[in-house]
Amino acid sequence: MSTVTDTQRKAPAGERVADWADGRLGIYGLAKANMRKIFPDHWSFMLGEICLYSFIIIILTGVYLTLFFHPSMNEVVYHGPYEPMQGIRMSEAYASTLDISFDVRGGLLMRQIHHWAAVIFLAGMFVHMFRVFFTGAYRKPREINWLFGFLLFVLGMFTGFTGYSLPDDLLSGTGVRFTQGAILSMPIVGTYISMFLFGGEFPGTDIIARFYSIHILLLPGIMLGLVVGHLILVFFHKHTQFAGPGKTNKNVVGMPLLPVYMAKAGGFFFLVFGFIAMIAAIATINPIWALGPYRPDQVSTGAQPDWYMGFAEGFVRVMPGWEINLWGHTLVLGVLIPLVLFGLVLGALALYPFIESWVTGDKREHHILDKPRNAPTRTALGVAWVTIYFVMLIGGGNDIWATHFHLSLNAISWFVRIAFFAGPVLAFIVTRRICLGLQRRDKEKVLHGRESGTIKRLPHGEFVEIHEPLGPEQLHTLTAHEQYKPIEIGPTVDENGVERKPSALQKLRARLSRSYYGEGNQIPKPTAEEYKEITSGHGHH
Repeated sequence: MSTVTDTQRKAPAGERVADWADGRLGIYGLAKANMRKIFPDHWSFMLGEICLYSFIIIILTGVYLTLFFHPSMNEVVYHGPYEPMQGIRMSEAYASTLDISFDVRGGLLMRQIHHWAAVIFLAGMFVHMFRVFFTGAYRKPREINWLFGFLLFVLGMFTGFTGYSLPDDLLSGTGVRFTQGAILSMPIVGTYISMFLFGGEFPGTDIIARFYSIHILLLPGIMLGLVVGHLILVFFHKHTQFAGPGKTNKNVVGMPLLPVYMAKAGGFFFLVFGFIAMIAAIATINPIWALGPYRPDQVSTGAQPDWYMGFAEGFVRVMPGWEINLWGHTLVLGVLIPLVLFGLVLGALALYPFIESWVTGDKREHHILDKPRNAPTRTALGVAWVTIYFVMLIGGGNDIWATHFHLSLNAISWFVRIAFFAGPVLAFIVTRRICLGLQRRDKEKVLHGRESGTIKRLPHGEFVEIHEPLGPEQLHTLTAHEQYKPIEIGPTVDENGVERKPSALQKLRARLSRSYYGEGNQIPKPTAEEYKEITSGHGHH
């Protein structure tokens, strides 16, 4: 029989290590506070997870590829396994990429996964940001998190550009040449930036090595810091949620992080990884062996950037080739104006949360999301922005549209120029009318119930459809949104008869506020008195 009591028995080694760490780091308290954190369950919240998992996949595959890639522009003669390139002079960067594709075990699959993950990461960021935009999730206190997400999207664009330029093939070299031309169009500083970036005249001998350092160290490091900061703010501010019974600005209804949410998130990670691996295995992307090494005197046929850079290229392609001479200097407006417009469009997107807060005067915290239909002006602005994006995407691929659909290149360019101005306006008007129509339908549902499809004949011979009354949960969801009043300038004459002249900024703010919440921009939701009057004594027809 053992004489050791329970109090004398040693704890397991793992428990002792955990106790030692907790005494110095406070792990137990941290875990207790955060591992049971509640997350709401809605399919749209998985868009952010797709971005996160794609980013992790990019990092993992990128580490593997760096083991075999040589970021050098030194010329070599190729004698590798790809027969059509035998004896051709090329850079070490291009030769090592061919070796990764045809000689390294699993190298081509890793290249494909890396590239597809980058495309899906940016596509996920695009859709995720507009889910946040259309539901108003960027409002106080999440304006900083919106900026983090915006910077991740922009940095992802430039990281993708530097990455696809590294193989030094004819397609990526053409893209770098385009970028150099855009840099040179900048007044005063353009020449200096180009000389600094390329280490001399284009193409120089340093650009691949410099892009390599930027691609694997600088930009990923900044992006990793932004991802961590983004997730910390999500934890700190708690997650947003859609309106529903029991959901307020002071609570979150959902599942705990452990074990339910972590189990679902872990399974979703492997689904995303498997989906990207499947695409990479069956769909070729960026076949550099079919393009050949870059030569400054050649341009590849149908040269197209990845979709996320096609927006910027579309601006340049459809812009007339205007030039002006000032004080002995030539300004290439055909490139400079598109670059300025591109920056303005992105800047408006970045600053929108602060612009809306100023226009509406809403400084409160918001943790309940809006339905897009309940914010018609905001939704219409978002659709107008997306319309501009896709119109310019058509412009960025005007040669492909022309050759594949047997259209005139000039006709496509003129269509894009006209659609750039008319498309967003039409999209704005149509979207706002759709939102207002959906608001009217919701109001009818609340007051008269849902159409049942059952026809009833009244005693006097009239046929009517029976409407089923909505349940309390649906009534709450359809009427939980707030309705705001526009900001007014107020009386221009005070109580003493002294005239007060509003500033131009005050007038602009009041005009913009009326465009958001003024008459005709939102449908008044049904009041409790209206609901009682219809449902008491009259019944539902």
